Amino acid sequence: QVQLVESGGGLVQPGGSLRLSCAASGNIVSISILGWYRQAPGKERELVATITWGGTKNYADSVKGRFTISRDNAKNTLYLQMNSLKPEDTAVYYCNLGDAYGNDYWGKGTLVTVSS
Repeated sequence: QVQLVESGGGLVQPGGSLRLSCAASGNIVSISILGWYRQAPGKERELVATITWGGTKNYADSVKGRFTISRDNAKNTLYLQMNSLKPEDTAVYYCNLGDAYGNDYWGKGTLVTVSS
């Protein structure tokens, strides 16, 4: 079993920055892909950014140029650097890990609120 714990959310003004972290623990083997997703109130969960084990990154159009996904393999930690935040970025942000066996793991989420 794999556990994912997100941190770093909070209240930030428009134009501000936050860095989210996702610490992974447990039986971490054969990671295929890591990602960040978000769910705004009243909306479905959507992809924000992903990074494959090989390092290929993918971003939603709405965050390209503002958000950066990265990972520290030694620390088993995934990051999401969010700059130039907008009110529409307000959501609960979830960390996701997919392994080579088809297993899919989720964290419990961290709330990001962008408001003046």
